[in-house]
Amino acid sequence: MSDLPPMTSVKRWLVTTNHKDVGVLYISTALFYLIFGGVLALAFRAHLWEAGGIDLLADREYNQSVTTHGLLMVFWFLSPLAAGFANYFVPLQIGAKDLAFPRLNALSYWFYLFSGLLLGISFFQGGSFAGGWTMYAPLNVPTYTPAMEAMAGGTATVLALTLFVMSITIGTVNFLVTIHRSRAEGLGLWNLPMFTWSWLLTVWMMLFAFAALLAALLLLSVDRIMLTQYFSTDQGSSLLWAHLFWFFGHPEVYIVFFPALGIMFETFQTFCGRRLVGRKWVIISMVLVAVQSFLVWMHHMFLTTINLEIKTLFMATTIGISLPFDLMVFALIYTMVKGRVRFTTPFLFSLGALVLFILGGITGVFLGAVVLDYEFRGTYWVVAHFHYVMVSGVTALVGGLYYWWPKISGKMYSEKLGKLNFAVYFIGFNLLYFPMFLAWETPRRVFNYPEGAQLYHQIATVGAFILGASFLIMFATFIHSWVRGPDAPDNPWQFSRTAEWAIPSPPPLENWSDRPSYASGRLEFVDDSQAATDGGVVATEKVVPEEEHADHASIWPLGIGFGMFLFFLGLSGLTPYVAEFAAARGAEDIVNMGEPNVMYPIITLLGVATMGVTLFKFGVEEFHAPEMAIAERWPFGGVGNSKFGVWLFLASDVVVFGAAIGAYIFMRIHVGWNTWEPVPPSTMAGLFNTYVLLTSSFTVILALVMAERKNKQGLLATLGATLLLGFTFLGVKSWEWSQEFAHGVYWFTNLQDSIYFVTTGMHALHVILGLLLAMFMIYRVVSVDAYLEDHRPVEFFGLYWHFVDIVWVFLFPLFYLM
Repeated sequence: MSDLPPMTSVKRWLVTTNHKDVGVLYISTALFYLIFGGVLALAFRAHLWEAGGIDLLADREYNQSVTTHGLLMVFWFLSPLAAGFANYFVPLQIGAKDLAFPRLNALSYWFYLFSGLLLGISFFQGGSFAGGWTMYAPLNVPTYTPAMEAMAGGTATVLALTLFVMSITIGTVNFLVTIHRSRAEGLGLWNLPMFTWSWLLTVWMMLFAFAALLAALLLLSVDRIMLTQYFSTDQGSSLLWAHLFWFFGHPEVYIVFFPALGIMFETFQTFCGRRLVGRKWVIISMVLVAVQSFLVWMHHMFLTTINLEIKTLFMATTIGISLPFDLMVFALIYTMVKGRVRFTTPFLFSLGALVLFILGGITGVFLGAVVLDYEFRGTYWVVAHFHYVMVSGVTALVGGLYYWWPKISGKMYSEKLGKLNFAVYFIGFNLLYFPMFLAWETPRRVFNYPEGAQLYHQIATVGAFILGASFLIMFATFIHSWVRGPDAPDNPWQFSRTAEWAIPSPPPLENWSDRPSYASGRLEFVDDSQAATDGGVVATEKVVPEEEHADHASIWPLGIGFGMFLFFLGLSGLTPYVAEFAAARGAEDIVNMGEPNVMYPIITLLGVATMGVTLFKFGVEEFHAPEMAIAERWPFGGVGNSKFGVWLFLASDVVVFGAAIGAYIFMRIHVGWNTWEPVPPSTMAGLFNTYVLLTSSFTVILALVMAERKNKQGLLATLGATLLLGFTFLGVKSWEWSQEFAHGVYWFTNLQDSIYFVTTGMHALHVILGLLLAMFMIYRVVSVDAYLEDHRPVEFFGLYWHFVDIVWVFLFPLFYLM
């Protein structure tokens, strides 16, 4: 399925892999989740009209509304809206025809859509998660939450977030490969448009930050489904979750804000009629922030038992990370002062975002000081500061919608309606959030507050409805533009500088009729076919090969996404079965998890079957996404797109395993290193498995040699040997676990056993995935003589398998020898 149906067809949007279509899907879906989260916000703001609440929501309903609102806005609205802009415009800005892996781009979207649907379904499974969007331990496990909520609804929320993180990881790898290896000729990294620069740094942060969150969510998921004990004990569980979550959580602030900042840079340049002042220093500042963002997470933990010296160090890093932002703010101000400002709707929203961010940043400095944080932590001061920072990003993103609307839709909007939208938005924003600074003594996530703060809360509630009305005006503006707006020119903005404005509005399917090039120092379009006909040579002195046809349609990303959705939905209700098993084996502290529902195992198996079929079809589908014949690829010119993508995926997986191993080390130190006895019954079994895996790495190397020599029988033999060794490893591991079970040791027995079974189980899951890949490769070799002409997939499989083996080299001494 390579031909793309027309845009008026529903089928088009189910099968498309084109980056512009996926961008539109992301933007529209993010706006839907904005409405979802906004309605929840209006509900609990109305509930706060009086000091004791107005009985609009019950206690648990209020907590679920606040929690889900936070999750939706932080995860399902802010970043995906920016991802929609990036999907649509980053390839255009860098001169590419699509992202490096179009089908993975579509898969990322479907994972995102289905993750949000799973979150919505959680309300109908006995109640959604209600422990706050930060999911602090031990309130994130069934033992410490109401019985119904401890069941499927709360688990579905955790799994929905897990599926969302999987979407982010796939998209992150795709963007990094694209930006680093698919830039137009002559477009160096230093000269990237500012929005693309901001997105490049965003996805680099995403690659590592979301991997830490994925590790935390996997550990939390096995706690909720399999009843392990990572976050249900008094042995450092709360601190462990805080470390894992905030190692992700603080970079997330910049992950959310950087794309908005990029939009501000673009719109300030366009509507001030001059290049961004101090552009190179702004880029350096952004790089510094991206790096420092991983060094400040502990300022969220000033109220814990961490010693004062460490807290002081992190107070210094917190203050230090604000300095690069000062430079960025002054760069925007000087760009405006030295330019000729035109107060269009996009510029007004960007200027408003700058004003709001300054106030949010200043109030955040208070929280960066240990002494003041003791007073403000857990109050509405944090709520107000957080929203002045995060929703200032929303302000710039709305400006981005107006800025790029003519390019996406081909229609101009009404400036009068746009400016009315901004006025209502800005008033509503400040009426909603500024009174929270004055009502700062109100505890966050609590609807009982002192009567003296009631006026502030009532003003905030009025502001919430005004802010909500501003989004209705925004939607009305775009609908009016779509129905009655005049056609947009290719470039409606006089001083725009980026490549997307050099092509028609909306852009054609393939983006460019001729190849964009910056070899001369400015954007030009090179007719390669004419150059080849005339015997000419392009600027790189290489004759351009004939371009391959690119496909744009595949149904299998949708199928995989649906299968994963069913699988996670089924998993969310399996806890009662595990509870019955645990109770039958003497686990008396297992709480009542309710009656098992037979539908959940059926849905789980249906999800597994659907994924099996669709992943197989995805693997055998003929889909062409050719690399650009001529492109700037520094500093990754020596590797292909697929190999670079594998390296990036493995880098993310290193963080996942690092977090799991770090959790083991943290908890063991907290409990007492010398009181921790090895769980496995036999060191020799672990040593034997080490030899087995190391030998399998050797057979994978031989497989690559056989593929390079086009030796089909040798390739089958070496892949078969790898398969046999992998199954041997799993067989020994199964025997080892069965010995534990025979002696009454299970994954739910105690913390030590939980960590052993989960960590080695994560590794075993990687082995199983590797074996499935090996079996698929053997099938392809037998059926179509695959990998004999192009041996690269064997090499990529080898990289993954070697990684799995290296992880075991670390796990063996940690669990068997120490």
